[in-house]
Amino acid sequence: MNYSKGELKSYLLKLLKEPALLTTIFVVFALLVIFIIFPLYKIFQISLTDSNGNFTLEVYKNALQNNYFRRGFVNSLLVAFLTALLGTAVGYLFAYTINRTDIPFKSFFRTIAIMPVIFPPFVGALSLIMLFGANGLITSKLLGFSNIYIYGLPGLMLAQVLCFFPVAFITLDGVLSTISPTLEDAAFNLGASRWQVFYKVVLPLSVPGIASTMLVLFIESLADFGNPLILAGSKFPILSVQAYLQITGMYDLRSGATLSVWLLIPSLLAFIIQKYFLEKKKYYTVTGKPTISVFKSVSEPVKWILFSICLFIVLFILLVYGIIFWGAFTKAWGANNQFTLDNFKYIFDVGRSAIRGTLTIASISTPISAVFGMVIAFLVVRKIFPGKRVMEFISLLSFAVPGTVIGIGYILAFNKPPLLLTGTLTILVLNFVFRYMPVGIQSGIALLNQVDPSIEEAAFTLRANNRQVFAKITLPLITPAFFSALVFAFVRAMTAISAAIFLVSSRWNLITVQILSQTESGRLSEACAFSTLLTLIIMVFIGVLKIFLKNKVSISNYTSVRG
Repeated sequence: MNYSKGELKSYLLKLLKEPALLTTIFVVFALLVIFIIFPLYKIFQISLTDSNGNFTLEVYKNALQNNYFRRGFVNSLLVAFLTALLGTAVGYLFAYTINRTDIPFKSFFRTIAIMPVIFPPFVGALSLIMLFGANGLITSKLLGFSNIYIYGLPGLMLAQVLCFFPVAFITLDGVLSTISPTLEDAAFNLGASRWQVFYKVVLPLSVPGIASTMLVLFIESLADFGNPLILAGSKFPILSVQAYLQITGMYDLRSGATLSVWLLIPSLLAFIIQKYFLEKKKYYTVTGKPTISVFKSVSEPVKWILFSICLFIVLFILLVYGIIFWGAFTKAWGANNQFTLDNFKYIFDVGRSAIRGTLTIASISTPISAVFGMVIAFLVVRKIFPGKRVMEFISLLSFAVPGTVIGIGYILAFNKPPLLLTGTLTILVLNFVFRYMPVGIQSGIALLNQVDPSIEEAAFTLRANNRQVFAKITLPLITPAFFSALVFAFVRAMTAISAAIFLVSSRWNLITVQILSQTESGRLSEACAFSTLLTLIIMVFIGVLKIFLKNKVSISNYTSVRG
């Protein structure tokens, strides 16, 4: 936002008269710079300097000449593009069927469609191995195949679409529900066929939402780490996994940082396009007039075809995630499927510190992330000050930065005094706070834009200060956004892996890291037990919060930021 000299002087003088507001703005900027910008700066710094601190592009040249790294970059872009395309297509089909037909079991379909959101991103990959791997329930036990290879592009794409299509569904469900069916009625009255109504009315009005959703899925797929680590395999390298292995396997921070920069650039470009170009291209069809219409967008045969496709998707989701619960009670999945409770004894013995650490970190980071998000949303929407747009951009930037990049950045930034945080509880909490607050900010901004500013102005007229207005007027009005942010921050803190795997230590470990470790060592039943416990904790938290808020909070109030 551009200010004239007079406006800038006026705003600065006004801020000086409100020391509490000025202090808040300064503290927010300082925290954003330290915990978002500084780690990114350290990644660029180490990748562009040699061991003596001199500027060099040698590491980039070596990476470009390395065919394995080039393949990893191309594969990452390919998977991200296919995930965006297929995930959006499945999400749109699901949303269109629910919004434009009168199929039965709509509430059930909606619930199951968003179920993958509450699972760790890579649990779907674990389940696919159990179903379609060499000892898989379907491939080996039912079909008798012994040469099935689930690893590589096909298996990875199946896991990615399964994992990310709920994000597309949640977004496109909102898009299609706001397109007035009376527009279609008008087209029908003018003699248009069902196909013409779809591609000349409904689809064009959906295009901005579709494009935005594809970019979100592109970003999230690039950022994903768990699915590629489990399913990509050595023959199909993925850049996020290569960066991780360079650091943990080769102990080469410089090369790992360089690969992270490669991963960061397309993510940032997609984020900027989605945030600052596509968000402005929206069609408004809510007019306040009646929007009830008879379902006639699709014919009866097509309706049942769509119902069958959605039913297949729902049953596949139930199969994929249901197998996790079954596996948790088997002695050794694929070898001995007898019922046992020993896996849970094992996880409470071996994984006790991980369970305690996960709950501790989530309990601390969740409220901080939600409150901080609301404070930034309040400043962005309700206050005028120089640098407001910069604050908004930086605070949302962590959404675009892949978790692998964040994890490497935090290692580089906080392993020396005065901010020696590596291996501590603090670095994990800070990572989760700044990684997952963008959803709270987005929710807060959206809700504040719907609240009439005159309500707060009335409080100022009665001589309330900024702190009182925010605490007693604004925050109560944006309670739904606050608790949506709370749910999201808790779920993501419980299921995060990509950044956290770089930051855990022997003292502070996470359940997700244990799941990954058990999966890599072939202990699938124990991994299932950890996954089951994690899922139950999340469901209990959401259930208690929904009861507390009298069902005002739903998991579909937010879109997922994975990893």
